[in-house]
Amino acid sequence: MVALVDNFIHLFIESAPWLILGFTIAGIMRVFVPSELLAKHLGEPGFVATAKAAMLGAPLPLCSCGVIPAALGLRRSGASKAATTSFLISTPETGVDSIAVSYAMLGPFMAIIRPIAAITTAITAGLLVGPDDKATTDQPKSTESACCAAKQQAQTEEVSCCNTDQHTKSDNVLSRIHESLRFTFVDLIKDTSLWLLIGLGMAAMVKTYVPSEFLTQWGDGFMAFVVMALIGVPMYICAIASTPIAAGLLFSGISPGATLVFMLVGPATNIATIGLVRRELGNRALAAYIGSVVGVGFAFGYLTNYFADRFAIQFNTQADNAHIMVNTPLAMVCAVVLAGFMVRAIISKYAFRSATA
Repeated sequence: MVALVDNFIHLFIESAPWLILGFTIAGIMRVFVPSELLAKHLGEPGFVATAKAAMLGAPLPLCSCGVIPAALGLRRSGASKAATTSFLISTPETGVDSIAVSYAMLGPFMAIIRPIAAITTAITAGLLVGPDDKATTDQPKSTESACCAAKQQAQTEEVSCCNTDQHTKSDNVLSRIHESLRFTFVDLIKDTSLWLLIGLGMAAMVKTYVPSEFLTQWGDGFMAFVVMALIGVPMYICAIASTPIAAGLLFSGISPGATLVFMLVGPATNIATIGLVRRELGNRALAAYIGSVVGVGFAFGYLTNYFADRFAIQFNTQADNAHIMVNTPLAMVCAVVLAGFMVRAIISKYAFRSATA
């Protein structure tokens, strides 16, 4: 038990500076990139809109739960099925926050190939979905759909920290920075704290209790990818929380390719998202969604293993180099600050739920 606690604290301290950096960048992006920009460029079918959706969604700090109302808002605002599907995949699979943590815990190679794989998966899925049906495009929304759209738009605006309204009230840079910091250290941390703690806890458990022989028995090829996909598909976890789990898997014997498969499949697929895609976009979009996440994930898994063998990439060494960049006093201060914000966020979140129950 002592070893488990020590490993958890060690992982938390190591990742804290990168988490704060990623959260801060995410908050600044959220404030200075208007949500209307997304809907404006995603309405047309084809490669261009699909690629735009993937590129615009990739850096956004939305997890698998937060992307659902955002994607519905885009769809109701006129985004095509292809663009919506692309956005649904690229947004939860990566983000500026998860890239920063990937660099800290897994090294620069994983921090680079992860967003590339996410964007490729998103574009592939969008192209497989194809153009919208004309009947669907021309058919007016029913009253029920309009009601749902209004509700989902309200949820989207709430999740997105109501950027539009606040932008009209505050045009100066300082007020926007203040807004971004509030989004980062109040809303974003509130949404991700529990899952991040679960991720760090699972990583510490893997590091403490799971022998490397158990993990390496699956090898580094197809069966290892299948196991990681089976674990990741039903899991409800965001990209940033999946990173410490992936680090625990990687440094306990799982191949880097299989680790990447887990980081791609886990955040992008869960029961809620699968149900949304089927209901709102249809069975063809669902098949393209799941097929692309798993298929492209496997392809990049093989590619990652190839590069790791070809260039003899030492992931432990890469991660150590990233850790050296953050000195211990700074890491300790960041860990204390982050822990304080997380405790406050969790208490306020669940205290509010108890009061309204």
